[in-house]
Amino acid sequence: MVEKALNEGKEKKRFKVPHTYVILFSIVIIMAILTYIIPASEYIRVEDANTGRTVIDPASFHYVEQNPTSFFDLWKAVPKGMKDASSIIFFIFIIAGAFNIITATGAIEAIISRIALRLKGRGKLMIPMTLFIFSIFGGTIGMAEESIIFVPLGIALSRALGYDAIVGTAIILVGAACGFTAGFMNSFTVGVAQGLAELPLFSGIELRLVIWVVLVAVTSLYVIRYATKVKESPEKSIVRELELEEKHKILDLTDLPEMKKEHYLVLATLAIGFCFIVYGVFNYGWYITEISAAFLCMGVIGGFLGKLGPSKVSSEFINGAKGIVFGALVVGVARSILIVMQDGLIMDTVIFSLSSLIQNLPGSITALGMYFVQVIINFFIPSGSGQAAVTMPIMVPLSDVLNINRQIVVLAYQFGDGITNSIIPTAASCMGALSVAKIPYEKWFRFLYPLCLIWIVIGGVTIIIASAMNYGPF
Repeated sequence: MVEKALNEGKEKKRFKVPHTYVILFSIVIIMAILTYIIPASEYIRVEDANTGRTVIDPASFHYVEQNPTSFFDLWKAVPKGMKDASSIIFFIFIIAGAFNIITATGAIEAIISRIALRLKGRGKLMIPMTLFIFSIFGGTIGMAEESIIFVPLGIALSRALGYDAIVGTAIILVGAACGFTAGFMNSFTVGVAQGLAELPLFSGIELRLVIWVVLVAVTSLYVIRYATKVKESPEKSIVRELELEEKHKILDLTDLPEMKKEHYLVLATLAIGFCFIVYGVFNYGWYITEISAAFLCMGVIGGFLGKLGPSKVSSEFINGAKGIVFGALVVGVARSILIVMQDGLIMDTVIFSLSSLIQNLPGSITALGMYFVQVIINFFIPSGSGQAAVTMPIMVPLSDVLNINRQIVVLAYQFGDGITNSIIPTAASCMGALSVAKIPYEKWFRFLYPLCLIWIVIGGVTIIIASAMNYGPF
């Protein structure tokens, strides 16, 4: 009896991870406090004549009058964050609503169940195959937020094969991140950074291709290991509660739904729509607004072809959007972290301090220092092209003074920018995908942080090798 009481006492005292909103708002409060401690400063922003992008003048850093976040400013940061991230938030609502319409037609259930049946006994093949496909998109068109639209499909297929929502989300989001981090032909990150560093476009691609293969291989093994554990013992799923709540969505492969004519029409609409989106992204630079419009169009047309009727289409759209409110609003709360730093004028101070720290490092590890600084800065500036515009004007002159090849500076930037995008709460692609998947941030963090650490080590080793081999050109 005594032992039982002690065990119960231990269980009651066991630490419980705070709610996602508690974690994020705690970070907002910390940043607000730091606006009273960290000196306020600014860089002058100028337009780069070669690229037309707004960059900072590295020689213009100066301290300004302190602008600390007041008590009321702290609360204003949340609606400001919502406004600043409104395009992503509404993108998530539209994706969830449109996909719920498509799901209601029964077409997704019918096709996914047949694919899963074909892969039965070979489900592990689905993981590296899907990771590889989405890594190509990440490495070429810089797929990040765009991957959100594919998350529901990944989860449906994952569950049909006996896995969970974590696996379904990982093969899409982390798959795209592998390519994005390697950046072998990513115009939005490597292309911008090399332009600012005055390097030939996509030069040094050979090493980036090697990194791409390594990242996909390591990530595939990591996800397969977790997926195998979940399939053998479903109770070991990190999102076990979610899987129990969503168990009605798991497809029964012993009783396949009939493939009707309208199902083929809905699937054809999806296929044409996705091709249309890819074409628009490649040729016209489509982003959130255009992709949202295309997906909404796919949902409505698919609903009508699936014989739902106008009222049913509308109600299913609302049901889908309603079910995603928790996750969609997380994006706005996370963005308020950056709002506080920007309004409090401490963002540039952090960047200046980190870049100054590099200059004091021993020459042999300066490049490694640049890499870790970029990893830290990525939390505050998760935009790839935005981070390049802010940091490259500082890092490039610094590399010239320290006799480090500019190509290595770009490599440090692309790793620092890409590696943590799938785990930091300030990244819209991460929070957006988790909201669609209904995965709490703390659960995702628990799953991904070991892989993220592995990626960071791979990046660091690569930087050391690149420095030893005088990676170039220039």
